[in-house]
Amino acid sequence: MGNAEAVGAEAAVAWAREMLPAGDRVVGVERLRGGWTSEMRRLEVRGASGSYGVVLRSFVKEFYVRHAAGLLRREADVLRLLEAEAGVPAARCLGVEPAGEPPSLLMTLLPGSVRLDEAGSERRAELLARQLLAIHEVRPPAAERPRVYEAWTSSARMRVPEGTRRPGVWARAIGLIGAAPPPYVFRFLHRDFHPGNVLFTGTGAGTAVSGVVDWVETSWGPVDLDVAHCSTALALLHGVPAGMRFAERYVAAGGRLAPEPAAHLYWRLLDALAFAPDAEKVAEPWRELGRTDLTPALLGERLEEYVAELLRRYD
Repeated sequence: MGNAEAVGAEAAVAWAREMLPAGDRVVGVERLRGGWTSEMRRLEVRGASGSYGVVLRSFVKEFYVRHAAGLLRREADVLRLLEAEAGVPAARCLGVEPAGEPPSLLMTLLPGSVRLDEAGSERRAELLARQLLAIHEVRPPAAERPRVYEAWTSSARMRVPEGTRRPGVWARAIGLIGAAPPPYVFRFLHRDFHPGNVLFTGTGAGTAVSGVVDWVETSWGPVDLDVAHCSTALALLHGVPAGMRFAERYVAAGGRLAPEPAAHLYWRLLDALAFAPDAEKVAEPWRELGRTDLTPALLGERLEEYVAELLRRYD
C-alpha cells in the first residue's frame, strides 16, 4: 500500500470510529478481498456488550470518487429501505460520508462468504435465482424508488473485437442492441447481482444465501436485465451452459421474463456486450478469491461463445 493509500485508509477508519456507539472501539482492521469498485475492510469492534464486526466501504478509484455522492447515498437509502424486507438479507447502514476523503459507508457485517468455486455451483445457482426473485418482489413506495436503470453500453460505443474468429456474431449482436428498448414492466433491481455479490453459509443441501451486498447500482427497470447480468457472470465463471440455464432457474422459481424471445435477447445482449471486448475487468477480483484459472483468454473465449449461443437460441 502506497503512502497516499495508507493515509486514506487511516482517514476512513478514523471516520468509522466516529460512527460507532460511544465507548465502542476498533481493535482490528482486515482488508477484504474481491472488491472491484471499492476498498472493503472488516473492522473488529469491542464494546460493552462484547465484540462484533462492521464493514467499511471506501471509494478510491477516480471515477467512483467523482460519483460518490450519488452512489453512496443511493446505497445508504436502499439499505434503509431493505431493513423492512425479511426476504432480502442486506446489511444495515451505520453511517455514510460521500464527501469524505475517501468517500465511505459503514454497515453491519453479514455472515457467510462469497463462493465462486465449481463445487456446489449448481445448488448455488438455484439459490441465486430464488434470491433475485425476492429482490424483484420488493415494492418500494413511489417516493423511495431508485433511479431508472442506465445501460452500461450501446451500439455506438461497441466495435467488433480485433482478432475475433466470429466477426458476424459480434456485428449481429451490436446491431440488435442498437434498436429501441422493448417495452417492460418496472421493478426493483439490484442491477449488479452476481455470485461475487452474494454471501453463502452451509454446505451441500444446507447451503443458504446469508447476504446480498453492493447496492450502489440499485435501479428501477426490467427484471430481464438483472437476470441477464447474473447469467453473464455465471457464463464467465462456470461456462456458457451455466449462463444459459439461469433464466430457466429464475422462471422455475416463479419469476416472469419477457415472453417474446427478441425482447429477452435484447436485455441479455445489452448486458453481455458491456463486458466486451475481453471481460478482463471482472477477472481481478475473482482471481483474488481463488479463481486463478480465469485468465483473460478464457474469459474472452467464454464471452464470445455466450453471445453466439444467445443468438442461436433467441434470434
